[in-house]
Amino acid sequence: MKQTTGTLNSGHVISVRGSVVDVWFDAQLPPIHSLLHAQEGKIIVEVLSQLDAHRVRGIALTPTQGLTRGSVVEDTGGPLKAPVGQGILSRMFDVFGNAIDRKPAPKDIQWRTVHRDPPTLARRSTKSEIFETGIKVIDVLVPLERGGKAGLFGGAGVGKTVLLTEMIHNMVGHHEGVSLFCGIGERSREGEELYRDMKKAGVLENMVMVFGQMNEPPGSRFRAGHVALTMAEYFRDDEHRDVLLLIDNIFRFIQAGMEVSGLMGQMPSRLGYQPTLGTELSRLEERIANTDAGAITSIQAVYVPADDLTDPAAVHTFSHLSASIVLSRKRASEGLYPAVDLLQSSSKMATPGIVGERHYLLAQEIRQTLAQYENLKDIIAMLGLEQLSTEDRLVVARARRLERFLTQPFFATEQFSGIKGKLVSLKDSLDGCERILRDEFKDAPESSLYMIGAIEEAKKKETKKPQLEGEHAKDAHTT
Repeated sequence: MKQTTGTLNSGHVISVRGSVVDVWFDAQLPPIHSLLHAQEGKIIVEVLSQLDAHRVRGIALTPTQGLTRGSVVEDTGGPLKAPVGQGILSRMFDVFGNAIDRKPAPKDIQWRTVHRDPPTLARRSTKSEIFETGIKVIDVLVPLERGGKAGLFGGAGVGKTVLLTEMIHNMVGHHEGVSLFCGIGERSREGEELYRDMKKAGVLENMVMVFGQMNEPPGSRFRAGHVALTMAEYFRDDEHRDVLLLIDNIFRFIQAGMEVSGLMGQMPSRLGYQPTLGTELSRLEERIANTDAGAITSIQAVYVPADDLTDPAAVHTFSHLSASIVLSRKRASEGLYPAVDLLQSSSKMATPGIVGERHYLLAQEIRQTLAQYENLKDIIAMLGLEQLSTEDRLVVARARRLERFLTQPFFATEQFSGIKGKLVSLKDSLDGCERILRDEFKDAPESSLYMIGAIEEAKKKETKKPQLEGEHAKDAHTT
């Protein structure tokens, strides 16, 4: 563990309460954010407050088993540092910069503090560009911004991690820059699977992974995001490369901050969240920016507690994003994957000046059609489809076909679904939606549009079906 050591300034532990450690120093007090080592570096504590002239209170970044009152503690003379440099590519790290992929320690690296300021306003770029993902529903209705921040919002089990993994698969292969995956408080199994998948796809040489796992103390999980950002800033500022930063899960970062705040004895705010929630999230999010040197484009999964989008964690995260992709449990239960709520999701990029007049008008028409269908659902449930006017029936037919066309088979789920994954260009996605809205497919069965790539595949599905039916009839006749 390579955290710098300055002149040795030692103290001793006066109290241990779970992850909270109070230390007495006779000589000088270590500054806030300093790292303290106990038991020869096995236990690491980060200073979070100075209680008086001799006492500091810190949060342990490692388990505190074996730490006792009176244990000697050494001030390292510096804050938590992250490794940066070419040597970190294709590697997997923990929050202390230790390689956790069973390979030797990386060479040709420098160590930088994880507590860095966001780029100044003068250095930020104001250019708006679209970032294509190859996923129809996102490219058409919720376009992402190069150098922007997009959030995937959803409760447990609606497909946030699957959608994030699919985006990694689609973008990392075509993305010229560096990709950085940061797992905050997520399952170790998911990290191991992602590492294996990326290795198999042959994209690991331009990727770095950082994990603060679910079983680690809150202090460690809280700092994982800062470590990943420090690495991303190196590739943007020093190497002038574009960085794709994927974070799973921002809610776990907020949750770790809430645990740290509670352990430090701060008064909780609304719904038990820490009073410093807004500040802590801003410190992380504001560092993700598009500058004159390069861009950090970020896609973040955000767990929504009890599917409640008014939860403070979701509300505070919304304000930082240029695109919000909301996942719906109802759509997931209907098998419409990706389960994106088409009416609640939004993007600041969806303006005529950025995406172009045709794309903008088409997206508006799609939303309008889906909103009309939503309003008609109650009437259909009570009176049946037959009671609707001819015009309303056409709207329902278009909306249902659009919903099915905007589903897509994923590369990430090939092994479970048995359907080959598809990457669809923005041009094909827009063409397909336009043709459905012009009633070109009003006679085609809805199922022919479900889980396809480009719209042409619907016609192939239709021609295949009668052939199969003819073969079945022939078989029945011979038997």
